[in-house]
Amino acid sequence: MIEIQGITKIYPPNIVALRDVQLSIKGGEFVSIVGQSGSGKTTLAKMLIAEEQPDEGKILISGWDITRIRRHEIPSLRRQIGMVFQDFKLLPKKTAFENVAFALEVSGASNEKIKNIVPQVLKIVGLSDKTNRYPRQLSGGQQQRAAIARALVHRPKILIADEPTGNLDSIHTKEIVELLLKINEFGTTVILVTHNKEVVNSLKRRVISIDSGQILLDKEEGRYII
Repeated sequence: MIEIQGITKIYPPNIVALRDVQLSIKGGEFVSIVGQSGSGKTTLAKMLIAEEQPDEGKILISGWDITRIRRHEIPSLRRQIGMVFQDFKLLPKKTAFENVAFALEVSGASNEKIKNIVPQVLKIVGLSDKTNRYPRQLSGGQQQRAAIARALVHRPKILIADEPTGNLDSIHTKEIVELLLKINEFGTTVILVTHNKEVVNSLKRRVISIDSGQILLDKEEGRYII
Protein backbone atom coordinates (compact mmCIF):
# COMPACT_ATOMS: atom_id res chain seq x y z
CA MET A 1 0.00 0.00 0.00
CA ILE A 2 2.61 2.58 1.12
CA GLU A 3 6.30 2.28 0.31
CA ILE A 4 8.66 5.00 1.54
CA GLN A 5 12.08 4.62 -0.01
CA GLY A 6 15.02 6.61 1.32
CA ILE A 7 13.15 9.84 2.05
CA THR A 8 15.24 12.85 3.07
CA LYS A 9 13.93 16.36 3.73
CA ILE A 10 16.16 19.28 4.73
CA TYR A 11 14.79 22.77 5.35
CA PRO A 12 16.98 25.87 4.97
CA PRO A 13 19.48 26.68 6.27
CA ASN A 14 20.34 23.13 7.33
CA ILE A 15 17.46 21.71 9.39
CA VAL A 16 17.09 17.98 8.89
CA ALA A 17 13.40 16.99 9.12
CA LEU A 18 13.85 13.46 7.74
CA ARG A 19 16.94 11.50 6.75
CA ASP A 20 16.94 8.33 4.65
CA VAL A 21 13.60 7.04 5.98
CA GLN A 22 12.64 3.55 4.78
CA LEU A 23 9.15 2.35 5.61
CA SER A 24 6.47 -0.02 4.37
CA ILE A 25 2.81 0.00 5.48
CA LYS A 26 0.42 -2.69 4.31
CA GLY A 27 -3.18 -2.10 3.34
CA GLY A 28 -5.51 -2.43 6.32
CA GLU A 29 -2.84 -1.78 8.96
CA PHE A 30 -3.25 0.48 11.97
CA VAL A 31 0.08 2.20 12.56
CA SER A 32 1.09 4.79 15.14
CA ILE A 33 3.92 7.13 14.17
CA VAL A 34 5.29 8.66 17.34
CA GLY A 35 7.90 11.16 18.39
CA GLN A 36 8.39 14.42 20.19
CA SER A 37 7.73 17.81 18.61
CA GLY A 38 10.22 18.41 15.81
CA SER A 39 11.01 14.72 15.36
CA GLY A 40 9.82 14.69 11.73
CA LYS A 41 6.58 12.76 12.10
CA THR A 42 4.32 15.59 10.86
CA THR A 43 6.62 16.26 7.91
CA LEU A 44 6.25 12.61 6.97
CA ALA A 45 2.45 12.86 7.21
CA LYS A 46 2.46 15.96 4.98
CA MET A 47 4.51 14.11 2.39
CA LEU A 48 1.89 11.37 2.18
CA ILE A 49 -0.67 13.91 0.95
CA ALA A 50 1.87 15.74 -1.25
CA GLU A 51 1.78 18.87 0.89
CA GLU A 52 5.55 18.54 1.17
CA GLN A 53 8.00 17.01 -1.29
CA PRO A 54 11.18 15.15 -0.30
CA ASP A 55 14.62 16.28 -1.41
CA GLU A 56 15.58 12.66 -2.01
CA GLY A 57 13.79 9.32 -2.20
CA LYS A 58 10.37 8.09 -3.30
CA ILE A 59 6.92 7.58 -1.83
CA LEU A 60 4.74 4.99 -3.55
CA ILE A 61 1.04 4.68 -2.74
CA SER A 62 -0.54 1.65 -4.38
CA GLY A 63 2.32 1.80 -6.88
CA TRP A 64 1.82 5.51 -7.64
CA ASP A 65 5.01 7.54 -7.19
CA ILE A 66 3.60 10.67 -5.55
CA THR A 67 7.02 12.33 -5.37
CA ARG A 68 6.50 13.05 -9.05
CA ILE A 69 2.88 14.04 -8.73
CA ARG A 70 1.54 16.84 -10.92
CA ARG A 71 -0.49 19.65 -9.43
CA HIS A 72 -3.71 18.61 -11.18
CA GLU A 73 -3.33 15.07 -9.78
CA ILE A 74 -3.22 16.16 -6.13
CA PRO A 75 -7.05 16.28 -5.67
CA SER A 76 -7.23 12.66 -6.91
CA LEU A 77 -4.57 11.64 -4.37
CA ARG A 78 -6.37 13.38 -1.53
CA ARG A 79 -9.62 11.61 -2.33
CA GLN A 80 -7.74 8.38 -1.62
CA ILE A 81 -6.23 9.71 1.60
CA GLY A 82 -8.41 11.23 4.31
CA MET A 83 -6.70 13.67 6.68
CA VAL A 84 -7.73 14.65 10.19
CA PHE A 85 -5.99 17.39 12.17
CA GLN A 86 -5.71 18.50 15.79
CA ASP A 87 -7.67 21.72 15.23
CA PHE A 88 -10.70 20.22 13.40
CA LYS A 89 -10.73 22.87 10.62
CA LEU A 90 -14.55 23.01 10.52
CA LEU A 91 -16.29 25.93 8.83
CA PRO A 92 -17.98 27.85 11.69
CA LYS A 93 -20.99 29.04 9.66
CA LYS A 94 -21.87 25.60 8.34
CA THR A 95 -23.69 22.81 10.21
CA ALA A 96 -22.17 19.38 10.75
CA PHE A 97 -24.06 18.15 7.69
CA GLU A 98 -22.92 21.11 5.60
CA ASN A 99 -19.28 20.76 6.71
CA VAL A 100 -19.21 17.14 5.62
CA ALA A 101 -21.16 17.88 2.43
CA PHE A 102 -18.72 20.64 1.50
CA ALA A 103 -15.95 18.08 0.92
CA LEU A 104 -18.16 16.46 -1.70
CA GLU A 105 -19.38 19.73 -3.22
CA VAL A 106 -15.87 20.95 -4.02
CA SER A 107 -15.19 17.70 -5.89
CA GLY A 108 -18.31 18.19 -8.02
CA ALA A 109 -20.54 15.54 -6.43
CA SER A 110 -24.22 15.60 -7.32
CA ASN A 111 -26.88 16.62 -4.79
CA GLU A 112 -28.19 13.05 -4.88
CA LYS A 113 -24.78 11.65 -3.97
CA ILE A 114 -24.38 14.18 -1.17
CA LYS A 115 -27.80 13.35 0.29
CA ASN A 116 -26.89 9.67 0.20
CA ILE A 117 -23.34 9.70 1.55
CA VAL A 118 -23.37 12.42 4.22
CA PRO A 119 -25.95 10.74 6.49
CA GLN A 120 -24.01 7.46 6.16
CA VAL A 121 -20.71 8.90 7.37
CA LEU A 122 -22.39 10.93 10.11
CA LYS A 123 -23.95 7.69 11.34
CA ILE A 124 -20.55 5.96 11.31
CA VAL A 125 -19.08 8.65 13.58
CA GLY A 126 -22.13 8.80 15.84
CA LEU A 127 -23.46 12.22 14.86
CA SER A 128 -26.79 11.31 13.27
CA ASP A 129 -28.59 13.41 15.87
CA LYS A 130 -26.27 16.41 15.47
CA THR A 131 -26.55 17.02 11.72
CA ASN A 132 -28.01 20.53 12.09
CA ARG A 133 -25.67 21.69 14.85
CA TYR A 134 -23.00 24.30 14.19
CA PRO A 135 -19.44 23.70 15.41
CA ARG A 136 -19.95 26.06 18.37
CA GLN A 137 -22.85 23.85 19.47
CA LEU A 138 -20.71 20.70 19.47
CA SER A 139 -18.25 19.47 22.08
CA GLY A 140 -14.59 19.11 21.13
CA GLY A 141 -15.04 15.38 20.65
CA GLN A 142 -18.10 15.89 18.47
CA GLN A 143 -16.26 18.46 16.35
CA GLN A 144 -13.46 15.96 15.79
CA ARG A 145 -16.05 13.32 14.85
CA ALA A 146 -17.44 15.73 12.25
CA ALA A 147 -13.93 16.29 10.92
CA ILE A 148 -13.43 12.52 10.66
CA ALA A 149 -16.77 12.17 8.86
CA ARG A 150 -15.63 14.80 6.37
CA ALA A 151 -12.41 12.83 5.81
CA LEU A 152 -14.43 9.69 5.08
CA VAL A 153 -16.80 11.01 2.41
CA HIS A 154 -14.62 9.83 -0.49
CA ARG A 155 -14.23 6.39 1.10
CA PRO A 156 -10.44 6.79 1.32
CA LYS A 157 -8.11 3.80 1.36
CA ILE A 158 -5.94 5.59 3.93
CA LEU A 159 -6.83 7.82 6.88
CA ILE A 160 -4.07 9.94 8.41
CA ALA A 161 -4.87 11.37 11.83
CA ASP A 162 -2.31 14.01 12.86
CA GLU A 163 -2.59 14.56 16.65
CA PRO A 164 -6.39 14.06 16.46
CA THR A 165 -6.76 14.01 20.25
CA GLY A 166 -4.41 16.90 21.01
CA ASN A 167 -7.23 19.26 22.01
CA LEU A 168 -9.42 16.70 23.76
CA ASP A 169 -9.86 15.49 27.33
CA SER A 170 -9.29 11.84 28.26
CA ILE A 171 -12.92 10.78 27.75
CA HIS A 172 -13.21 12.27 24.27
CA THR A 173 -9.72 11.00 23.44
CA LYS A 174 -10.86 7.45 24.19
CA GLU A 175 -13.95 7.92 21.99
CA ILE A 176 -11.89 9.16 19.03
CA VAL A 177 -9.40 6.31 19.35
CA GLU A 178 -12.26 3.80 19.41
CA LEU A 179 -13.70 5.45 16.30
CA LEU A 180 -10.35 5.17 14.49
CA LEU A 181 -10.23 1.48 15.38
CA LYS A 182 -13.76 1.05 14.04
CA ILE A 183 -12.77 2.71 10.76
CA ASN A 184 -9.74 0.44 10.56
CA GLU A 185 -12.03 -2.60 10.95
CA PHE A 186 -13.78 -1.50 7.74
CA GLY A 187 -10.47 -2.12 5.95
CA THR A 188 -9.15 1.45 5.90
CA THR A 189 -5.44 1.84 6.58
CA VAL A 190 -5.11 4.16 9.60
CA ILE A 191 -1.95 6.13 10.34
CA LEU A 192 -2.06 7.84 13.73
CA VAL A 193 0.57 10.57 14.20
CA THR A 194 0.88 11.43 17.88
CA HIS A 195 3.05 12.05 20.91
CA ASN A 196 0.39 10.73 23.31
CA LYS A 197 1.99 7.77 25.07
CA GLU A 198 -1.20 6.59 26.78
CA VAL A 199 -3.10 6.39 23.49
CA VAL A 200 -0.34 4.51 21.70
CA ASN A 201 0.29 2.05 24.52
CA SER A 202 -3.42 1.27 24.86
CA LEU A 203 -3.69 0.30 21.18
CA LYS A 204 -1.17 -2.55 21.17
CA ARG A 205 -0.67 -2.03 17.45
CA ARG A 206 2.39 -1.36 15.31
CA VAL A 207 4.46 1.59 16.54
CA ILE A 208 7.04 3.49 14.50
CA SER A 209 9.19 5.77 16.66
CA ILE A 210 10.90 8.73 14.98
CA ASP A 211 13.56 10.96 16.49
CA SER A 212 15.67 13.63 14.77
CA GLY A 213 14.25 12.61 11.40
CA GLN A 214 15.16 8.94 11.62
CA ILE A 215 13.29 5.78 12.56
CA LEU A 216 14.55 4.49 15.89
CA LEU A 217 12.11 1.62 16.32
CA ASP A 218 9.49 -0.17 14.24
CA LYS A 219 7.70 -2.85 16.21
CA GLU A 220 4.48 -4.81 15.94
CA GLU A 221 2.31 -4.36 19.03
CA GLY A 222 4.90 -1.89 20.24
CA ARG A 223 4.96 0.76 22.93
CA TYR A 224 5.90 4.41 22.91
CA ILE A 225 9.23 4.39 24.72
CA ILE A 226 10.89 7.64 23.61
